[in-house]
Amino acid sequence: MGNSETPGSPRRPLVRFWRWLWEQPKRWFLLGIPVGGFAAFVVGILFWGGFGTVLQATSSLEFCTSCHEMRDNVYQEYKQTIHYQNPMGVRAICSDCHVPHAFFPKILRKMSATINELPKHFLGVIDTREKFQAHRLELAQQVWAYMKSTDSRECRSCHSYEAMALAAQSHSASIKHSPEWRARTGQTCIDCHKGIAHTLPEGL
Repeated sequence: MGNSETPGSPRRPLVRFWRWLWEQPKRWFLLGIPVGGFAAFVVGILFWGGFGTVLQATSSLEFCTSCHEMRDNVYQEYKQTIHYQNPMGVRAICSDCHVPHAFFPKILRKMSATINELPKHFLGVIDTREKFQAHRLELAQQVWAYMKSTDSRECRSCHSYEAMALAAQSHSASIKHSPEWRARTGQTCIDCHKGIAHTLPEGL
């Protein structure tokens, strides 16, 4: 059988290049690190920086409201709430409530949005106000179920039970924010605060 790397073979320059890329350099100032190692390091840094930039960009308020389904519906409601404008000047944007802050849960949420939400956007499932209203209860229940399953994790990234001055709250609120109430009922933020940033669906 013939040798696939005979002189003149188009593969031979590639083989030589690959060997050169990963052979240990003899010059001391290269620290014995092959050129391929340096290249892999640089590519890794560029990939990680680009990946982080994409994650940050797709979590911005501008990105979330770039499609008219969000901009013309829930965004307009959100602008009328205390999460958008308040005396303290602290603004919670879409991703603060709907995207986990921890890395791996964030990646899973992004993947879920890509698989489940992007196709619906391109298929025009809620591309009119009438369609949005027709699906609103279903969409809200999906979000509430997700938040319940994470113990309102994103709410608690800003609102800490430990930091609450219960004595300054109403009697009812102080009871429901107490550890005893939460342990007894299993309730979490979303159980009582479903309409805090968006209008509640009709028929709820």
